[in-house]
This record gives sequence, C-alpha cells and structure tokens, in this order.
Amino acid sequence: MGMRRRIVGVIGVTALVTALVAGCSSSGSTDGGGPLPDGTALTRDASAATKNIKSAHFTLKVNGTVPAIPVQDADGDLTREGGPSGAAKGTVKLTLMGQLIEGEFVLVDGSLYIKGPTGGFSKYPASLSSSIYDPSAILDPDKGIANVLAKVQNPRTEAAESVAGADTYKVSGKVAQDVVAKVVPGVNADVDVTLWVRKDNKQPVKASVKMPGDGSVDLTLSDVDKPVSITAP
Repeated sequence: MGMRRRIVGVIGVTALVTALVAGCSSSGSTDGGGPLPDGTALTRDASAATKNIKSAHFTLKVNGTVPAIPVQDADGDLTREGGPSGAAKGTVKLTLMGQLIEGEFVLVDGSLYIKGPTGGFSKYPASLSSSIYDPSAILDPDKGIANVLAKVQNPRTEAAESVAGADTYKVSGKVAQDVVAKVVPGVNADVDVTLWVRKDNKQPVKASVKMPGDGSVDLTLSDVDKPVSITAP
C-alpha cells in the first residue's frame, strides 16, 4: 500500500511538472540580438498548445528533501487514452521505510497495477486508485496542465537556451497552491518554477520546481504526442 501511494505521488508530481513546463515576461535579455518574447504571451500560447497534448514521455528527478515524495527518480509515459481516466506506465525508484526500492506501475482502464522488487504485478480495484489519484487530471484541459500554465504568476522570460536538443526560452514564475493542488495533492504552498519552452511550438521541454523546504523536482519531457500503448499487465 505504501509503495502504491508513493508511485501515485510520482505521477501527480509528473502531472504538475508537465504542466509547469510552459510558463514565461521579458527580463531585458536578447534572443539572437533581438528582445526576448513577453512572458505573458508565452504563457498564453503554451497553455493553448498544452491543451492539445495527448501523450508524453517523462523523466523525473527529485533533489533534496520533499517530505510528501520520497522518490529519487522516475521514468514513464502518460496518455489521455486507455479508459475514462487515461493511462500511465513506468518505473520509479524510491525510499520506503528506510529501504531503497525500485518498482513498476501501470494505470489503465481505471485499475492500478504495482510490481515491487519481487513477484509480479498486483492489481488494485478501480475505486481505490481513483480515490487516490485521477490521471485524467494531468492532461485535463480545464483543471490540469493547461490550467496551471494559464495561471503562472508574473511570468518572466530570462534567456534563450538549447535544452535536450531543442531551442527553448527559459522562463520563471510562481504558481499558487490552490492551482497546483488540482494536479499535485499534498502541495501546501505556492511554488517557484524555472521552465524551458520550445521556441517553435511552445510545447514543454524541461522544468525545475522549487518545492516547500529545501527540495526541488526536475523533469524533462520528450516524445510529445508519440503514440503510446498501455495495456494491463
């Protein structure tokens, strides 16, 4: 049960970070000799672009101490297909009861499957998984990622950088706790974010989220809208 909660937390944080990767106001720096684009406009465009995302691959790294998320790293896929609540699958490394554990998860057709360090997958009823985390919140255009992007406070464009092979704008801002909580249950304060958004289509590439305390969460996204097939194990 504990491991299931940690993995759910990972997906939730994935939902937040995936959402935060697109916020951005100009700071006076230049892009190839010209002024950087306005942060408010970038935020608006990124929110609109994110509403159309159907799937994505993520890699997640947790730095320092994040009490609600005892995770070191995670890797997986998310999709809006696979049942009314969407689907997700991947691997996670976390510390549970003082022990480092690596496991796999699959969330599809309303059921959650967990595989620990030994044995096969265990299935949990749909009512149990949905009461803890609803994966549809991640890509939900009204309460998920797009909503968070639209509500980044004081977005500021800081630089033009190459990240993961993509030309991006580096931006920063703040997201209110009540907005974040819709995709990441357990966050109890506003968060500062540093974000990297593609220049061409404004889709998310990378984000670093400063969590309450001394921890942070880094995420890199790839294969946006690449077909993802998730089935029950």
